This record gives sequence, C-alpha cells and structure tokens, in this order.
Amino acid sequence: MLQTIIICGAGTMGTGIAQISAQSGFYTILYDFNPAMLEKAKSGINQSLEKLSEKGKISSEEKEQILLRLRFTDNLFDCIGDLIIEAIAEKLEYKIALFNQLAEINHSDTIFATNTSSLSVTAIASGTMHPGRVCGLHFFNPAPVMKLVEVIRAEQSREDVIEIVTNFARQLGKTPVLCKDAPGFIVNRVARHYYLEPLALVEKGFCSIETADDLLESCGFKMGPFKLMDLIGNDVNYAVTESLYDACGQPVRFRPSPLQKEKVENGELGRKTGVGYYKYDTDKKE
Repeated sequence: MLQTIIICGAGTMGTGIAQISAQSGFYTILYDFNPAMLEKAKSGINQSLEKLSEKGKISSEEKEQILLRLRFTDNLFDCIGDLIIEAIAEKLEYKIALFNQLAEINHSDTIFATNTSSLSVTAIASGTMHPGRVCGLHFFNPAPVMKLVEVIRAEQSREDVIEIVTNFARQLGKTPVLCKDAPGFIVNRVARHYYLEPLALVEKGFCSIETADDLLESCGFKMGPFKLMDLIGNDVNYAVTESLYDACGQPVRFRPSPLQKEKVENGELGRKTGVGYYKYDTDKKE
C-alpha cells in the first residue's frame, strides 16, 4: 500500500505532480537540490490551492490539510518512500544515477517511476540496481488538470509494479493508459505532427504563427501548437522531437525544426522565460 510519495525535481511537472499527490491524500515529499526551486514550488502550490479555495472547490481547512501533507527538501536522504517519481532533466545518466542513489537508502519494495517524455524506460531500468521495480509514469502539463497519465511498461517491469502505479494514477483522479516502452510512447509520437507541420508552414512562409494557432483553435483544439509549445517549454518540446527522431532512425517526418532550435538557442523557451513564440508578462499571476 502506497503511503509516502517522493517527487524528485521541483520544476513545473514535479511541482504539479506533488500538488495532486498531496491533494489526493498522500504524504508527499518534493525534493530538489536547488533551494530556490523549492521556494518557487512552494509558492506556486500555495497560490494554486488558494485559487481552488476561492472557487469553492476545496475549503480553507482542506487547503491547510493538503499543505500539511507536503514536505519540501533539498536533502536527498529525506527521500524515503513507497513510490519515487523523478521529474528531473531529460538525461539518461542523471535519471539512472538518481534511482541508484535512492535505491541504497530505500526499502526493498520501493517503486521507481520516471516521468520522462522522450527517453527509453527500458534503458533507464537497465542501468538501475532493481530494474523490475522501474516503470514509466508520464503525466502531462499542467499535471493537476490533465487527466491522462501514460503508464509505461519497460521490458523489465514487474506485473505487480505496473498494477500498483496504475491504481495510484486512478487514486489521483487520472485516467491511466498502459503502453509498452517505445519511442515517444503514444501521445508524444502522435502529437509530433501537431507541432512539426505548423512549424514547417511558418518556416516556409505559408502562414503566420498567429494564423496557425487561430485556425487550429477554431477547429476545436483547446490550444494552438505554438501556444502549447510555449506552455510545455520549447526546450522540452524540442528535446522530445530530437529523441524521437533519433530513436526512430531519423525519418524525415520527425526531423526537428530549425525554427524551434533557434528559439532554444536564444533562450526563448516560452512562458517560463517570458518569451517564446509569444511574449508573456512574467509578473502576472496566471
């Protein structure tokens, strides 16, 4: 039975997962080696819960109880729990090293889940001490809102591990979808063209960024591709495309966009930097 959930990485995804975990009744520890990131995460979660309280979705008492179930730490040795979810940088060696460090201080039943959106879960599991206890648990941004969670079965994942994390996703109020480990899993593989085709149209001068977004939103999409890339982070989105392109043997249909590469190189990553395909007021509370 899962009681304590560890989230490693206090970026946008890690913070969102920590919030929904605590909201769902789990004692949750959010770890990051950077104290400034933890302070930002703490402030962000508090603001998010305050908005829910103002809208009447949770009471002020419930908000306080949720916050009591949250702990923020920059000490890796505090990360002892039943399920560890990593949401750190998309580097295979970083994820493997983190899981192995945590395996040394955790109990023999601890499950290790990666929130990677582009790396092979099987490759991550292969480098760890306990590959059978490794799986993928891929949330989507913003994690407190988006219902879908991809549960990725690595070649080594034990059946009971998959069952436990699938039930955990349901306890968070999510809709878990089980898939085998493959480049891009399901969503990112299918969604590449939602980004790459509009990028190609803009690069060739067939339409503007605004026109592409407006047209696709008028067709029923909640957010146009350029607005969505800015929300996700152009660095994250570009890294996923590069990873999928290489993993699939570099087919033309997955070739990364020079326009997005330029955005990344210029540090124009979207909402988190205040500028991407659009400009944002970073002082405005979303």
